Amino acid sequence: MALKNLSIVLFALVAVSQTNAFPQYGSLGGLKARQEVDEPSSPLPPPPPAPPSFTGAKLVDDEDHPWMPLQSGDIRGPCPGLNTLASHGYLPRNGVASPSDMIKAVQEGFNMETQAARVAAYSAHLLEGNLVTDLLSIGGKTSLTGPDPPAPATVAGISNHGSFEGDASMTRIDAFFGDHTVFNQPLFDQFVDFSNRFGNGFYNYTVGGELRFHRIQQSIETNPQFSIRGFRHLTAYGEAAFVANIFVDGRKTGADAHHLDMDSALSFFRDMRFPQGFFRPSSPTAGEGADIIFAAHPTQPGSNNGAVNSFVVDTSMGGLTDPCTFYVQFVSTTIPALYPNPTGVLRRNLIINLGFLYDALSPPNCPQLFPYGQN
Repeated sequence: MALKNLSIVLFALVAVSQTNAFPQYGSLGGLKARQEVDEPSSPLPPPPPAPPSFTGAKLVDDEDHPWMPLQSGDIRGPCPGLNTLASHGYLPRNGVASPSDMIKAVQEGFNMETQAARVAAYSAHLLEGNLVTDLLSIGGKTSLTGPDPPAPATVAGISNHGSFEGDASMTRIDAFFGDHTVFNQPLFDQFVDFSNRFGNGFYNYTVGGELRFHRIQQSIETNPQFSIRGFRHLTAYGEAAFVANIFVDGRKTGADAHHLDMDSALSFFRDMRFPQGFFRPSSPTAGEGADIIFAAHPTQPGSNNGAVNSFVVDTSMGGLTDPCTFYVQFVSTTIPALYPNPTGVLRRNLIINLGFLYDALSPPNCPQLFPYGQN
């Protein structure tokens, strides 16, 4: 599959996160915990929302969606896009939403391409959402998603490091160094510096190519636990394109398209707020530009082995050029490790949500897998 054709996969996976490679789990043979949820009256997860009827540029910083500061108990996480949507009311302002809520919000607020929106929502939900209550935190773990299914499932929200948050973010520190979910001013200063040096004061694909490589090298040199395997390898390049695509006002065209000014960047990254009078992109958007960013300094998946500057290439979990291996690992290893023996409603909803994910992702030349059966 050509890099250019990976755009939907890349953008979808990063829109909900800036993620890490999935953790590797040991054998499931010794896990005895039953994962039963006997609630036969629980409604079926609804099918994905339909595409919106209008997909052009429009004002999204409107009077129906005013920005509001966080209230006590509101949850935010590492994704500036989801944070912004919650602060403007496109998502529930408390930061807890269903996959359908997320799909509608990213389509309405950022004109995200429908297939990409579905991949983003269902992959996040399967990893860190509550599959019985159909709720997911855009930040950390919360009781607002309802009673947890049995361990080893975590239902820890998008902020959980090692599943839906990852190293070498452009404006968040690696988890090894502290709180990896909050805006980091020194990293934003670096973002501005690279935009000045390579983009004449704007962030664009060229800047993304240089900054993405630099952040990977920074983490290799300072974080002994640095990882950019599998899923994180996909999303590291997707997030770099994401910034130049959906954070740029949709009325900009020609030479101004995909060029993000620093005031707007700060509004999204730090303030979780649309710039005043912001218009969403003029057409549905996926991960355009990720191939350009990767090609500037191609870096293979891998990780440090417990010491800085010990990076070892590891393609066992796929990566940017191998989305099928990602899908197979996700469905046959990662999800069964979290849910080794589900029954009842939990098993039913796993089957349904895995089906939604495959239909949206449609990995080329990659047959659908059924770890829990088909019905």
